Amino acid sequence: MTQKVALVTGASSGIGRAIVLSLAAAGYSVMAAGRDTARTEELRTQCANVHAWVGDITSVDSCVDLVSSCVNQFGRLDLLVNNAGIYHSADAEHTTDEVWLQTIAVNLNAPFYLSREAVPHLRDTKGSILNIASDWGLAGGNKAVAYCASKGGIVLMTRAMALDHAHEGIRVNAICPGDVETPMLYAAGAVRGLDADEAVLESARSSPTGKVTSANEVAALALFLASDAAAQITGAAIPIDGGNTA
Repeated sequence: MTQKVALVTGASSGIGRAIVLSLAAAGYSVMAAGRDTARTEELRTQCANVHAWVGDITSVDSCVDLVSSCVNQFGRLDLLVNNAGIYHSADAEHTTDEVWLQTIAVNLNAPFYLSREAVPHLRDTKGSILNIASDWGLAGGNKAVAYCASKGGIVLMTRAMALDHAHEGIRVNAICPGDVETPMLYAAGAVRGLDADEAVLESARSSPTGKVTSANEVAALALFLASDAAAQITGAAIPIDGGNTA
């Protein structure tokens, strides 16, 4: 049986790390791409079937290199997970040009460049793309104008690509998490003067379920959407947010 290959960005922590470990445990060979050398390399030491790529994915050339490195390393590509993302809290008046451009570069441009480069390989394997968007890509959020714009763009890019490539056997879906217990949640809490525990508690209180989503729960949804059991799911933007967008 041919071993499937996945490429996961933002792999060094949080949701990306959980997805890499879940895919590796399920038998995938994984190209784990991240910016933090030590944490990304640590994934490689944990799993024999994980290869690390460290770099910045905001340029076209780096995205071309990443996809090429993955295919050269493993010989094929079955799954692209566009997970890397950044968040900056500000309304439009207080969002600088630098913050706007950086947020769009990481959260929207990179997934587009990587997807465009991956499509010919996914056509060969009848593979799929998973974009990690946000519930703030489905509904607006306070003081997150750049983030919401980038994640809303990801959701509609997902739907457009799903329509364009369905006849080729390529599926494209988005996962839209609410608050997830990751370093990003802690950082957002720190801006408001909260420590990690306080940030999680605040998030849980605002959720209809009274709980915060874990990175492993997002990874489990990713694994399902990548599987043959989800063969008829494409163009979907699936919330995993405890009911926040209900």
